[in-house]
Amino acid sequence: MTRALVIEQALPALQPALNFPPELLLYAQNVKVVFFDVDGVLTDGGLYMSEAGETLKRFNILDGMGLRLLQKAGITPAIITGRDSPALRARLQALGIAQAHFGTENKRPAAESTLQALGLDWTAAAAMGDDWPDLPVLRRVALSCAPANAHAEVRAQVRYVTQACGGHGAARELCDLLLVASGRYAGLLQEYGQ
Repeated sequence: MTRALVIEQALPALQPALNFPPELLLYAQNVKVVFFDVDGVLTDGGLYMSEAGETLKRFNILDGMGLRLLQKAGITPAIITGRDSPALRARLQALGIAQAHFGTENKRPAAESTLQALGLDWTAAAAMGDDWPDLPVLRRVALSCAPANAHAEVRAQVRYVTQACGGHGAARELCDLLLVASGRYAGLLQEYGQ
C-alpha cells in the first residue's frame, strides 16, 4: 500500500460546520428562486469610475461560488438591478445566470415576471436587497435577507441579516442557508471534499 493511499483512506468525511436557526430553515425549505440586487449585495455598493466614464464593479468570488451551487441544487438565482453595465453582464454570463432584469427601478413587476416564467409564486421565493427599492420584493418573499451594511429600514423588514457586508460574502451566506434548507449542502460539500 502506498503512502498516498494510506493518507487518502485516513481522511474523515467532511462534516458541515454551518448551523442556522430551525425557524429560518423553515422559511427557506421550499425556495426555488432567489432574487438578488447587485449594488450593495453582489458588490460593495461602490461605483468605480474610469477616466473614460466606464463603471467598474468588484465582485466576490465566494458569492459567485454560492450562486453556482444554488444552480447545482436546482434553485434559480435571479438578478434584479436598477443599473446596467458591461461588467455586470459579463459576470452573470460567466456564472451562467439567465434570469436577469437590468435598469429596473420598479423591482416588483420584474420579480413577478420571473415567477410567472418559472411557474412559481412568492411562497417559493427568497430575496436579498440592501435599500428601499428592494422592499417591494423583500416584503413578499418567503425568506427575505439583507447584508449587514444594508439600510436600517431594510434590515428592520427582513427575516435574516447576514454577518458579512454586501460584496464581501453576504450573498454566499444566503446561498449556504438555502442549500442547508434544501438538504443539498452536505452532499455538495462532500463532492468538493473528495
